[in-house]
Amino acid sequence: MAPVAFVGLPGSGKSTVGRQLARRLDWPFVDSDQVIEKRMGLSIRAFFEREGEEPFRDLEQTVIDELTGGPPCVLATGGGAVLRPTNRDHLKQRCHTIYLHSSPDDVFRRLRHDQNRPLLQVADPLARLRELYALRDPLYRESARLVVETGRPSVPALVHLIADQLKAAGLLPAAPD
Repeated sequence: MAPVAFVGLPGSGKSTVGRQLARRLDWPFVDSDQVIEKRMGLSIRAFFEREGEEPFRDLEQTVIDELTGGPPCVLATGGGAVLRPTNRDHLKQRCHTIYLHSSPDDVFRRLRHDQNRPLLQVADPLARLRELYALRDPLYRESARLVVETGRPSVPALVHLIADQLKAAGLLPAAPD
């Protein structure tokens, strides 16, 4: 079985939904940002401030390559993982990738008090989310096999919907729940 990977804007629910799906599938859950932070020995925000975005993206590409080529797991990627063509290729070819589609307004409501996301530490985070969405939405769609709307369903409902869609597509065994 191939890994199941989540892509989407920061705050779209990749880690939250991913953890619960991993529990349901009895697979390990891996957050690529946590793997990166562990390797760097500091937060992504601190690394961005010290080194900039490009060195971060280099490390992210290495980690995505390793994680998508590994054993089955549920993988939550960072919101910008799709910026590099190599990452998009690995996600599309090696994983069952799911785009958790959230509008910038929905994400802003969830993240408006979050101080840990470096790309949102700007004067107008909603405008920044709209810019990120315009740039990244086509890349998320290019990387994913499934697009799931995150607007209203609860996390358990999303997990159930995703598991059913993966099983219906023949991407997961139809094991009892």
